Amino acid sequence: MKRAAATLLLCALFASALAGGGKGRPSPPAFPDSLSSFDLYVAGIGHNAIRSDTARARACFAEAVRRDSTYAPAYYELAAGSAAQAPDEAVALARKAYRLDTANLWYHRLYGQTLIAARRYGEALRVYRDLTAADAHDPDNFRLLAALYEEEGQPYAAIATLDTAELRFGRIPQLTAAKRRLLLATRQFDKALREAERIAADVPYDARNHTALAEIHASMGKDSLARAAYDRAFAADSTDMTTLLSLADFHNTRRDYRAQLAVVRRLFALDEMPLDSKIGLFERLTADMQFYRDHYYQLHDLASTLIVRYPAEKRVVELYARHLIASGELEQALALYKIRTNDTPPEADYFKHVIDIESYLQRPDSVQRYVDRALELFPSRSEFRISKGHVETYAKRYDAAIEAYASSLDYAENDSLRSAIWGLIGDIWHQKALETAAQNTPGSRGEKARGRAVRTYMKECYRAYDRSLRYDADNASVLNNYAYFLALEPRDLDRALAMAERATKRSENNPTFLDTRAWVLHRMGRTEEARTIMRQAIALDRQQSPELLVHYGDILQALGERFMAETYWRKALEKGYDGQAIVRRLTEAQKPRPEAEK
Repeated sequence: MKRAAATLLLCALFASALAGGGKGRPSPPAFPDSLSSFDLYVAGIGHNAIRSDTARARACFAEAVRRDSTYAPAYYELAAGSAAQAPDEAVALARKAYRLDTANLWYHRLYGQTLIAARRYGEALRVYRDLTAADAHDPDNFRLLAALYEEEGQPYAAIATLDTAELRFGRIPQLTAAKRRLLLATRQFDKALREAERIAADVPYDARNHTALAEIHASMGKDSLARAAYDRAFAADSTDMTTLLSLADFHNTRRDYRAQLAVVRRLFALDEMPLDSKIGLFERLTADMQFYRDHYYQLHDLASTLIVRYPAEKRVVELYARHLIASGELEQALALYKIRTNDTPPEADYFKHVIDIESYLQRPDSVQRYVDRALELFPSRSEFRISKGHVETYAKRYDAAIEAYASSLDYAENDSLRSAIWGLIGDIWHQKALETAAQNTPGSRGEKARGRAVRTYMKECYRAYDRSLRYDADNASVLNNYAYFLALEPRDLDRALAMAERATKRSENNPTFLDTRAWVLHRMGRTEEARTIMRQAIALDRQQSPELLVHYGDILQALGERFMAETYWRKALEKGYDGQAIVRRLTEAQKPRPEAEK
């Protein structure tokens, strides 16, 4: 038995019926002594129905039962208002109302409903047994009694209850479906089949009757009969969503995925199927990349169906663009996003996608054009100001980049983003220092000026990093860069090591961060420790970064392992590292080492 499912079903059935007031316990207001319990009850009904003041209404009902402990209507209202927030309290109140007037069917039903809401199914079962006798003209009592029998692990009693209901009321689709499900769950296939065949013969124009028959044949392993029943269902109604969903599941369980996707294509063409369901189904189908590859053309057809039917729906645009990107059609995804940037009102996310893709494709002119448009439309969005900084950085207009990044700080939503922005500003100052140091200005005066400029830029770099870490002390990228730059000078190596260690703790398997930590240790003279960490970094670096290979070679050379050092330097050269730098290292390594170092 699917007991959990039944429990959820029952709770869902009564959530709306029992929802109401009962929020909090306000101090009771003063009521005139002349008011009777009846007057207070009527006042409470008015507060509920007219003013929607549930707290005041509850106070009136509570005062009514305080003045007359046998006033059942007030207990009833208190129980209905307490069911959602205090189910056990609601049970006690509903029981009181029922015992005060056992002939009142409203009180009797509420008592059963509160027991279900409190998940006291055994007690609810006894109440609904009595209800089916006291109120034998309400089929809902039989439905709930059957559900309670199922919940309590008595499926045969549930079936008998539904049989009784069918004798009394005739066929009711909801009760018939519940009975069929129970028959299948108890493996009474022949009885379920006879029931379904009789219903399909009596009402052949209802596609769902044939669908039910198909599902029973399928559960019995009679696939050819199941397919014939599905054909009859489609002859009755070729657009019935229940039938299509059932057939899709039939093909899925038999791993006939091409047939399943063909049915899903028909589902996607139905207006009756909610868009949320279509999107959810597509995402489930494409979650497995192997399935995606094997059935790409059919899945592409599904995505195309959605974008044709819902061209302006953002969720569908995003779904179709992701599908295009996953298919390698990056330019088509870009074209789709560009079209949508003309929407009215404009949508910021479309601009963001265009900027990201154009940046990936290294088209700075297009990036700048869309960044400028985005800033005109969304001047308070920090991400576009940051993108502006990226554009200026790419063009090596570093002062303009710093200005753009700084302007984004006024619109940053949180400290984590502010930390990231200050990190970017620090990186730009470092880039300025690097390019200034690389300038070949003749004359000692020019060299001195260049040196002063480099020192000034690095001070600004460190100042920006300090501000970044004040906003987020665990910004791993800033910690890593800060530590590495300090180690290059070298200065504050103890502080550099502390930052490098913190960065690797935040991202344990990041080879770049491990490289920095090893390099700091190497600069401190702790070269054996550096080799151990550097070996781990090399093992984790799937890209085989030439910088990491060079650093490992330098560390090995410092340890006197010249052959292995040269091996890694040559690997770095193959990966594109500066050839002159490698030649200098190889030449230096050929020189005999001082006797003291041997």
